[in-house]
Amino acid sequence: MLQDDIRQIFAATAEAQRQFVAHHADVLARVITVTTEALRHRQTLFFFGNGGSAADAQHLAAEFTNRYLLERPPLPAIALTTDTSALTSIANDFGYDQIFSKQLDALARPGDVAFAISTSGNAPNVLRAVEVCRARRVAVVAITGGTGGELAQVADHVLCVDATRITPRIQETHSVIGHVLCELVERELAGPGGA
Repeated sequence: MLQDDIRQIFAATAEAQRQFVAHHADVLARVITVTTEALRHRQTLFFFGNGGSAADAQHLAAEFTNRYLLERPPLPAIALTTDTSALTSIANDFGYDQIFSKQLDALARPGDVAFAISTSGNAPNVLRAVEVCRARRVAVVAITGGTGGELAQVADHVLCVDATRITPRIQETHSVIGHVLCELVERELAGPGGA
């Protein structure tokens, strides 16, 4: 019955989120603190990933640049997935695996924070971008799933939806992680000491 299928999908999503919070709330709290401190010092947040993760990157960058829930000054956040001229020229001249790394090489500064989003943790262009972050002393937050792949081995902070290997369930939890990040960073910046 269709209603049973709907209930099963919702239950699977809820379980992935429940297990993420049970096992990784402490890491997410650290990421919120790192992000808040970076923004207090006018550092930039970078977001990148492929496919659905590219959409997440754009969504999160927009929430920081515009606002989430509170009226506050815009915050420096860039999605490396949005400049079609940069993406296509880099892919054409140097290869798809460099579409994020070359942008970071041009824009990133020590103290910035990069959010590398990859459901599998094995996207070559995401891993290449992390190499540039390392060289530039940019903190790397992996937002990933399943085993976390290679990305989990090279990131400073790993937010891994490891209760499932099903891509949609991982991505749904990524959306919640992103919203929690936006809401609590914004709340921290609005408190004493502000941005």
